[in-house]
Amino acid sequence: MFLFMGMDWSSYSRMDPHLLVGLVNTYLRNQGISLEELCQTHQICREHLEARLSAEGYEYLPEQEQFR
Repeated sequence: MFLFMGMDWSSYSRMDPHLLVGLVNTYLRNQGISLEELCQTHQICREHLEARLSAEGYEYLPEQEQFR
């Protein structure tokens, strides 16, 4: 179990999407890693994560390594 800012990544699918996008962007920025690395490290389905955030209007921008 990995805790980041008091959150367990295994519960990402149940998080409020607006909180989730902030956590993901902060983690990517602070760790200096790619979305692919984040997903592999914490056993997150990238397609599910992107689809979930896309449903809320967020798009992943690989050149910026963040969702907007």
